Amino acid sequence: MITLLIGDNSFEIERFLAGISSAFNGEAERISGESLQLSQLPDILMGTSLFATERLVVVRNLGENKSVWPVFGDWMDRVSDDIHLVIIESKPDKRTSTFKALKKAAQVKEFSAWTDRDYLVAEKWVVGESDKLGMNLDKKSAQSLVQRVGVDQWQLANALEKLSLVDDISLDIINDLIEANPVENVFNLFELAIKSDIGKLQGTLEILEQTEDAYRLFALISTQAFQMAVIAAASDGDNVAKDFGIHPYVVSKLEQIVKKIGRNNVNKILEIFAEADDDMKKSRAEPWFLVERALLKMAKI
Repeated sequence: MITLLIGDNSFEIERFLAGISSAFNGEAERISGESLQLSQLPDILMGTSLFATERLVVVRNLGENKSVWPVFGDWMDRVSDDIHLVIIESKPDKRTSTFKALKKAAQVKEFSAWTDRDYLVAEKWVVGESDKLGMNLDKKSAQSLVQRVGVDQWQLANALEKLSLVDDISLDIINDLIEANPVENVFNLFELAIKSDIGKLQGTLEILEQTEDAYRLFALISTQAFQMAVIAAASDGDNVAKDFGIHPYVVSKLEQIVKKIGRNNVNKILEIFAEADDDMKKSRAEPWFLVERALLKMAKI
């Protein structure tokens, strides 16, 4: 039997693999496909074990092996019936003959990482996982957790593990125990700039400078500014959340900001970030300086 696990959602791939491993009566053989030699294929795919009647063989990143991957498809028919071969590829080249051969011979499971469009999916998943942990998180708490952590399943799972140690879970407990993701930090920066709270703004930036990448943070802030412009330009009947894939929570927060500062000031903020983006690309100053300068200009509007 051959199973092909593909996609960039490593959490779901590892969970699916764990299910296969738990159902197998024995130890899985784990092989790095990148260093696999062509001469090893007969033993791996056709060999028998003196200590077991069945084998589970897990091969990762074989697509990175330029000598084995092109011919691996020719070996599909030779895989022994008592071997369960699991091949894991995050980004397989689907144009290759080997992938096409695997697609025909294997059970293929594709796992895609969640994006910002999947907040509702993440919230439902959090509720389901909390039930498994005996936490019974309500919808509002699940929504708050996803807003704080984001849609990365590894981080959500870690957050649920932390919260499972607490008897009574509240929104305050979530905020106290669970570290905010960069997107949540961007909201905080935006709100501090809108409030012209320069002291807290600079203090928050100093903290983020220790853990975040300036270019990544600037990209998130710029995205926030663009989303704010979209909301400002929307008509009454428009469904911004659906049309642009923006989470309703994000829309509601940005709508409050737009109402507070007005559409003209939204355009000014766009100009500020357009200028900062140009300065970033041309390396006119240190990235963190440009981030701070843009936010301080925003605070003066």
